[in-house]
Amino acid sequence: MNYLVTTLLTRLPVITEPVPIFLTVMAIILVTPLLLNRLKIPHVIGLIIAGVAVGPYGFALLDRDMSFEVFGQVGLLWLMFLAGIEIDMYHLRKNLRKGLVFGFFTFSIPLVIGSLAAVALMGMGILESTLLASMFAAHTLLAYPIVARLGVTRSPAVIIAISGTIVTVLGSLIVLAGVTGIVRDGSADSLLRILGYLVVYCLAIFYIYPRLTAYFFKKYHDGIQQFIYVLVMLFLAAAAAGWIGVEGVFGAFYAGLVLNRFIPARSTLMGRLEFVGNAIFIPYFLIGVGMLIDLRVVTDGWNTLYIAAVMSAVAMSTKWIAALVTQKIFSLTGVDRSIMYQLSNAHTAVALAVVMIGYRMGLFGVEILNGTVVMILVTCSVSSMGTARAATKLKVQLIEQADEELGRDESTTRPRTLLAISNPLTAAGVVDLALAMRFPDSSVPGDFYALHVRNDNSASARAISRNSLDVAERAAASVEVSLTPIERYDLNIVTGVLNTMEERDITEVVIGLHRRNALIDTFLGNKLEHLLQSTNRMLVVTRCFNPLSTMRRIIVAVPKKAQFETGFRRWVQALGNLARHIGCHTEFWCEDSTAPMIRTVLQQARIEVPVSFATLESFDDFVVKSAEVGDDDLLVVVSSRRAAVSFDSDMESMPEFLRKYFANTNLLLIYPSQFGSEAPMTMAETMATDLIAPPSTIYLWINSFLRRLRGKKI
Repeated sequence: MNYLVTTLLTRLPVITEPVPIFLTVMAIILVTPLLLNRLKIPHVIGLIIAGVAVGPYGFALLDRDMSFEVFGQVGLLWLMFLAGIEIDMYHLRKNLRKGLVFGFFTFSIPLVIGSLAAVALMGMGILESTLLASMFAAHTLLAYPIVARLGVTRSPAVIIAISGTIVTVLGSLIVLAGVTGIVRDGSADSLLRILGYLVVYCLAIFYIYPRLTAYFFKKYHDGIQQFIYVLVMLFLAAAAAGWIGVEGVFGAFYAGLVLNRFIPARSTLMGRLEFVGNAIFIPYFLIGVGMLIDLRVVTDGWNTLYIAAVMSAVAMSTKWIAALVTQKIFSLTGVDRSIMYQLSNAHTAVALAVVMIGYRMGLFGVEILNGTVVMILVTCSVSSMGTARAATKLKVQLIEQADEELGRDESTTRPRTLLAISNPLTAAGVVDLALAMRFPDSSVPGDFYALHVRNDNSASARAISRNSLDVAERAAASVEVSLTPIERYDLNIVTGVLNTMEERDITEVVIGLHRRNALIDTFLGNKLEHLLQSTNRMLVVTRCFNPLSTMRRIIVAVPKKAQFETGFRRWVQALGNLARHIGCHTEFWCEDSTAPMIRTVLQQARIEVPVSFATLESFDDFVVKSAEVGDDDLLVVVSSRRAAVSFDSDMESMPEFLRKYFANTNLLLIYPSQFGSEAPMTMAETMATDLIAPPSTIYLWINSFLRRLRGKKI
């Protein structure tokens, strides 16, 4: 029977042409998840099994040629890079101590127990057992795509596991360098040299990458150029890590951490990185791992089975002990322990590197090599299936918590947002801002609209309108958010926006700040001022010269009694979401009585971002503190309508002050929603909005002139 099977396998044709090879791999990536989803088998383990089947140790349809070497290595680097980018830096800093503790345990426990087991159960020497134990200590985030698909990457347990991963990878590579140095040179001097290179490497990446990226993103806004730039930075970091004697996976992960704040989670650039990685390179890596596995090693004799069983048992049990100890120390839940254990349970990249180096140096025999193959198969299977179960339980818990929060607080109802788009050049920026200010799970069809109003029915006007909405649609679709485009022919922009708000029950409007085109024109412009007079709903006016991802800080100027306004909770949540999206610090300038209310809103909405508060009692305080605003800051001014509780006469001077002293500052003006019946515009008023200045503008100019005469500082 075995002879017939072997004969059949040897007669199957081996695919050698580039196009058929790529076609076969793409077919595997397409079909495998569809077939295995019905069996509740994670697609990660399915791709590995497919690699076993088509590889040289299966049906031998494909050789593990250079394409699998290249794409597989790229896939592993891409996996680690995504792990670094997607991690929440605020939660990383918050859970860093836990992550380092878990990293220490998940490295030291397998190292110690693995060394003792290798000596006692496999009869190995000190150097050989230490090198083998370093393989048990290191792990690969093979199951990370599973938690990414379920959207739980920001869970503290996931962040702790990711933090521990880099500790184990570094620790294992240091042990590897020390052992190989002793074997080759008789000393561990090479270890000190690598540590010195590592310090210089980390400092150089940390200093150069953020500055170079900020410059590039400010100068070049094209999405393809930014995507290619990120790839260059990724592989440069990985290659540089290899040059100093450290595995490229460390460089890829470290580059992801450094570039984290420049690539927000819900951005077009992040969507492209995830799409390309999850669709091509990471599956290529998983299939390549499967092609390395030779299941026939289990027939080589009882000694191979014994060694494979010992290695698999030690690798899995020590990782479970490390997760259990960490859980007990920090009082984590059972689901958290399962997440940490299963994510740290898979052994592939570093394990292969360690065992191959040991085999070439003569420290390991062929039975250790075969045992490693079995261990990889077992740990990858257990890790993938266990992560799927644990991540599903975690997702259910998060959904239940969110439902409870929504049930307690009706004000967290998803907003219905209208984006007033004027031209295709600014459409993508307005969409990015609106998406950043929304709730993370609010991508529900029907509550996100883009509007372009025109009062010209010519072919060129219709082309501009359609092009603007197309750009907005593509920007939203790139992050998988449904946007409804609305093309409207109306008397003027204000009338079109107001009518659309009534028809679609809009709760908030995001619009770009106009450009002054006349000497008597105001900072806000006639259209915006009429819009403010005609609606009490939330209005956000934006003017950003730099991409959101390059902002270093958000400064929010809050008026007195802002907490008594109807829309207080919504704009605080919106800015909290914006800060979480950008990943930067937020500083609120407000009254002392307002600060605890802001903290309460953020806590109730489960928005954990770094915030600080500075006392702001009057407009004069704002004038003094405004000197602290830098070019890389986003200045947010929360204003108020004239009849509102938080309105102050000094607000009349704010637009002119902003125009004069903040002409080149990234700016956001927020007019919260407020109680009161809206004053509808008459036909005469709507027709006049594009022709003459409203009375309020004249009033503001006269009032400002009288203030100057009185010598009041503005």
